[in-house]
Amino acid sequence: MAVSANRLEILQIADAVAREKSIDRAIVIASMEDALQKAARSRYGLETEVRAEINQRTGEVRFSRLLLVVDIVENDSTQISLDDARKRNPAAQSGDWISETLPPFDFGRIAAQSAKQIIVQKVREAERDRQYEEYKDRIGEIVNGVVKRVEYGNVIIDLGRGEGVVRRDEMIPREMFRPGDRARAYVYDVRREQRGPQIFLSRTHPQFMSKLFKQEVPEIYDGVIEVKSVARDPGSRAKIAVISRDSSIDPVGACVGMRGSRVQAVVQELQGERIDIIPWSADAATFIVNALQPAEVVKVVLDEDSSRIEVVVPDDQLSLAIGRRGQNVRLASQLTGWDIDILTEAEESERREKEFVERTKAFMSAIDVDEVVGRLLASEGFRSVEELAFVELSELATIEGFDEETAGEIQERARNYLERVEAENEIRRVQLGVTDELRDLDGLTTAMLVRLGENDIKTIEDFAGCVPDDLVGWSEKKDGEIIKNPGYFDGLELSREEAEAMIMTARVQAGWIEAASLETDETSEPLEATTEH
Repeated sequence: MAVSANRLEILQIADAVAREKSIDRAIVIASMEDALQKAARSRYGLETEVRAEINQRTGEVRFSRLLLVVDIVENDSTQISLDDARKRNPAAQSGDWISETLPPFDFGRIAAQSAKQIIVQKVREAERDRQYEEYKDRIGEIVNGVVKRVEYGNVIIDLGRGEGVVRRDEMIPREMFRPGDRARAYVYDVRREQRGPQIFLSRTHPQFMSKLFKQEVPEIYDGVIEVKSVARDPGSRAKIAVISRDSSIDPVGACVGMRGSRVQAVVQELQGERIDIIPWSADAATFIVNALQPAEVVKVVLDEDSSRIEVVVPDDQLSLAIGRRGQNVRLASQLTGWDIDILTEAEESERREKEFVERTKAFMSAIDVDEVVGRLLASEGFRSVEELAFVELSELATIEGFDEETAGEIQERARNYLERVEAENEIRRVQLGVTDELRDLDGLTTAMLVRLGENDIKTIEDFAGCVPDDLVGWSEKKDGEIIKNPGYFDGLELSREEAEAMIMTARVQAGWIEAASLETDETSEPLEATTEH
């Protein structure tokens, strides 16, 4: 009866551990078998191949050792002769394994303690594996838990089937949690580490707010309304852009809710963070104007090549558009993905006047006209001598005070000026040692060739080694300020796409790549810079 009770006890322990740790019963029994095997080796010899098997129905433990069938026995503990093996199994062959039942034995105190440690270790590993497998697929979800402890500002949350940590920098400023408090957080990473799986939670992540709206707004949960982008200054202010797939549903009104009930539920969870709900638009200018609310916008000027936009606001709206410590414009920039420059109407007028004066002087110098004609051409919207040289003659003749003869004279002077500049650039190119082969590359002008020569780019191979950033420049953020780094062709009106195309053509001519691969490259990732910016 005692033996039977022990057998049942083994199964009961396995069931209890499996339930408590939420792991498979078979894993617990396998860890027990490993522990029993180690204990048996200490009894029968460490070199002995011992196997322990627990009957999952009765709890009976059977020990056996495996013997390798050999022609000549060198070790009785691990080998058996072919003749002896065939007495037990007539079909035995050299290289087979024969199982031999071992008698039961009493565990010593040390063996039992060792077996216990193995079981604990195996169960812990299984629990960690289960925890990792469960939470690695929950990245991007909101989880609920109870604060277990607070360590050095980091909050450890008991999630029921695991523990998550909200680091101090992922906490909303001035937020305080005490053990026993209930908390919600966003799972942004799950990693395997030496001490077990680490579940990293955040309350400052932009997607935390997005997921909270999904819980509070049924239309977002159902997919009728989509959250397009989110920008947050945790604990202070946030902007969220939404769009409705159903024209009869107002996305902003749905997110606000009756008397603000829905948005207030999110605000309370985020410790009073003010939330601006913005209607998303496919038109970048419209979206940016919406994102700068509550400021009014008079005019926008887009530069799609560098993803920058100039926004003109009334003089009395400047502080509102920028926000306290630049918060409003910073969040609008994060929300839209555009770098936003804000000017007042007075500043924009002053800049336009400055550009007007510069263009007037350029026309006076290039085509040898007086100030009146230069100002007239600038006021008609002509920005460069190239535009004058190649515009339709009839368009020039329609300018007030011009006739066909005057228009023809101006255009002739513009073309002569361009020819002189072209000749000067060609002489300079030759002096700099820029090769004819590079000159013949489609898209490169003599002005560009001079810039390349000045930057020691003189052959097709040199040009093939460039990246678009070298040619058109790049922007980077330093201390919250956007800094524009000029490229070789700064001011020559070359787009990044055109720069990429020219570099790829040069690489084909240099024999670096096959011409056929150009079509593939058009659908692949853009050329990346060889240095970090």
